[in-house]
This record gives sequence, C-alpha cells and structure tokens, in this order.
Amino acid sequence: MKTAVGISLGYNQYGKAEVRLVHIDRSTPVHQIKDVSVTSQLIGDFAATHLTGDNSSVIATDTQRNTVYALARLHGVGPIENFGLRVARHFVDKYPQVTGSRQEVEEYSWNRISTSVAGLHDHAFIRGSTEVRTTVVTKHGADEVVISGLRDLTVLKSTGSEFHGFPEVEYTSLVETTDRVLASAVSARWRYVGVEHDWDKTFVGVRQLMLDRFASTHSLSLQQTLYAMGEGVLSAYPEIAEIRFSMPNKHHFLVDLSKWGLDNPNEVWYAADRPYGLIEASIVRDDAPPAGGVWEGISGFV
Repeated sequence: MKTAVGISLGYNQYGKAEVRLVHIDRSTPVHQIKDVSVTSQLIGDFAATHLTGDNSSVIATDTQRNTVYALARLHGVGPIENFGLRVARHFVDKYPQVTGSRQEVEEYSWNRISTSVAGLHDHAFIRGSTEVRTTVVTKHGADEVVISGLRDLTVLKSTGSEFHGFPEVEYTSLVETTDRVLASAVSARWRYVGVEHDWDKTFVGVRQLMLDRFASTHSLSLQQTLYAMGEGVLSAYPEIAEIRFSMPNKHHFLVDLSKWGLDNPNEVWYAADRPYGLIEASIVRDDAPPAGGVWEGISGFV
C-alpha cells in the first residue's frame, strides 16, 4: 500500500521476543528439563496497523507468548527444531492473515547433580556450560527452512597453531610465530535441506565433528581451522546445505619475564579481552538450494 507521496511499507514482521520457558517432563520419576527462550514473529497482511492503526488483523504479541506456553503443555518441547516448526505451523495454519512465521529458539543446558551417595539425582540439576544450542525456523506458506547451530562453544589449543607469512606493511607490529595458543568462542549455524531429520542426533554429531577438526588440524591460521571444521561437516552430512561460522580469535600473548631474569618457554600467557580478531565465513555445498532470505535477522554471520 502506497501513500500519496510515493512512500510504501516494506518487509515487516512482529512478535514477542525472548519468551522464557522451562518445561519439566514428570512422566517418570527421572525428570527431564528443557530450558529455552523463544522469539516468535509473524509475517503477513498487517499493513493496516502500520498505516492507520487498525489492529483488526493483529495477533497480539501476548497471544504469541501464551501460545508458546500452551503448545509446550500440550506437546512438550522435544528437539527445539520440532518445537519451532510446531509453533510456526500453528500460526500459519490457523490465521489466514498470517502468511509466514519465524521462530528463533535458544536452549540452555542443565546437567543432573551427581551425589556422593546415590549418583545422578532424579530431579536435581546444575546449570551446564555457557554454550547455547540455537535454531531459527522460517515458514512462508508451505515452504519451511530450519537453520540450527550453537554459540559460545569455547575451545582452546595450547600448541599446534602457527601464524606467519603475512605481509609486513605499514603499521604492522605482530611478530610471526610457529607455536601459539589458539582459542575461540565458536558460533556456528547450519542450514538444512528439508525438515524431516533426527535433529538431536545430527546436532550431537555436527558438534563433535567440529571439535574433532579443531583439535586435529595443525593450524596455520584460524581461517584454515574454520574451513576444516565446515568442510568436515558438509562431507559427513549431506542433509546440510551450508554452514556459517563467526569465530573470534581469543588472543593469548606470551608474557615477557626477562626483566626479572626468568625465561618463558611458552608457559605463561596473558589472555586478552579485547580487541580481538573476528573471522567469519560460510562453507557451501556446490549443489545447495538457494537460501533466499532465511539468513536475514541472524546477527553475527556473513
């Protein structure tokens, strides 16, 4: 819809961000816990609310929040990819003015407390690492795309990493090295072909493969390690069309102890907070179907 001066409403979506949900499966004495954050957004014929304030087609954001809770009660959560698909399908299938939906889900890990007497406790948990499992489900009509991944997977190699051969240009100060600490907080997202997969099994396998490649690749650059991780994933999982990485180089600098008459054979390091190198890249299968606009709105990825 255009106004008199030729200004028109472009692409738009709206919803409820960061709906916090903890679901506890009490169907057996050994409880299962799912701790997630859901950002629900709807796409469709909502021009009237923007142009005139007519809200007759608007599914309130509180309704979206309550739908997340209700569907968790009715069906549980399960793999976050399935939950995102379930919520997206609910809105698109139920309301004619909703032509599309985008559901972004993050999952936070909890581990069972192991007691000294009885071992793993049935219903007591301790928060896991800072690593977060992620998914973004996009549905436009019948078309559905799932992008899964993780963020803040912190990794480090104490050797087996070099960096040299870069050009000595104006203002270069970095000293070449054949033995350095390589560390990063990996954020990775991968786009699936189709939506019928064993999400949990694939996530575990992809995560382990990335760790294997990080550990086993003798690194001449973080870029080389990143590519090795992505190439390994695509080689092992034909159901994945592409994988994208955002990997900060968490710099460790060797401390000069010579002032106090001490040597430092790569043992004492200063872990710098910032600034840091930031390496981002996508690795794409040659026959991958086009992504369209499904990566839009996913920050931190090229």
